[in-house]
Amino acid sequence: MKLLRSLKPLISGLRSYSMESFITPNPIPATFLRGGTSKGIFINRKYLPANVGDWDPIFRGIMGSPDPTGRQLNGMGGGISSLSKVMVVGESSQSTADVDYTFAQIGVRDGEIDYTGNCGNLSSMVGVFARDEGLVPAPTSNSTVTVRAYNTNTQKLIRTTFPVSPDGVAVLDRPEITTVGIIRGSAIIMEFLDPAGARTGRLFPTCSPIDALQLGNLTFDVSFIDATNPTIFVWMSRLDMERPMPPHDVEQLRQAGARKMGLDPKAQAQPKIAFICLPEGANEGGVDIEIKAYSMGEVHKAVPMTVAMALGVLANTKGTVAWNYLQRHADDSGISRLHREDGIVRIQHPSGFIDVGAEVGEDRFVKSAKVCLTGRRLMKGNVWW
Repeated sequence: MKLLRSLKPLISGLRSYSMESFITPNPIPATFLRGGTSKGIFINRKYLPANVGDWDPIFRGIMGSPDPTGRQLNGMGGGISSLSKVMVVGESSQSTADVDYTFAQIGVRDGEIDYTGNCGNLSSMVGVFARDEGLVPAPTSNSTVTVRAYNTNTQKLIRTTFPVSPDGVAVLDRPEITTVGIIRGSAIIMEFLDPAGARTGRLFPTCSPIDALQLGNLTFDVSFIDATNPTIFVWMSRLDMERPMPPHDVEQLRQAGARKMGLDPKAQAQPKIAFICLPEGANEGGVDIEIKAYSMGEVHKAVPMTVAMALGVLANTKGTVAWNYLQRHADDSGISRLHREDGIVRIQHPSGFIDVGAEVGEDRFVKSAKVCLTGRRLMKGNVWW
């Protein structure tokens, strides 16, 4: 009897799905997943209100925001931007996609919810979640499955390919590649198709591949690019990269760049800002470029995947800060790394490195941006909000 009484709220919530007047269940069915270097809550669209405007209090309750202490102690959030995310996945309204998905970034301290961008890391697990939820059918014969997912935030198509078992379940624990140098898992191949102009409608929002930004008496070479997500890339010397810029100055630089891109400077989630430089020393790991990226006002512990992919596009597009500087530094064979046929760029970030690729035409049309990631199922059940 005690067990039945304890389950009564859950049973009552589940019954609410079939009611004429939809009531969001509390707790709500959810899955906790890692994708790349981020973790987040994934929810089937059918369990949420039809009006997206009604989602905010649900997501704040799940994550434990706002939390002035920055801990998100009362929810599932981890106190940093890469651990305060929600993905909503459902049936697609697009003939070219299998599922639609919406990304929500939840502010840790202020509880602000941003729907303007996308999360590349968690996008890698949208196909896996869709398969687990039965939103896409199991393959009839192949050992892999490809899921086409339409991102409603950026109105772009993302394609993920991953291995499956004979009965169609995604297999994530094959020791094929590593994430942040230590986590091994199956390779999830993710492609952002036609990723340019996700927010601004143009690959280069200022119509120029290279610009300048002023901060006091300092002038920085920058590239403003809108590929997967709008990002400001600031080229730094090796010495300047090792001397951290005060957070206030970083934000001032980001806001100045946002204005030039025609974006809201007060929206912290977009555009992102990242500082890049040439690798140090002998570079035994074959690194092409180093990065220090900021997300929601803080240094990212690795790199936002959309920022990494945007850098892959930047490095493969003539005339940008990344292209110009890398052209001057050939590898040991004397051939610029940017002349490699695969278009792969190896990026060093604070937690390791990652290889990203891009297919860019002579006319600067970006056909795709590609990366390989790992992911893991962490929990499936119900979460209170």
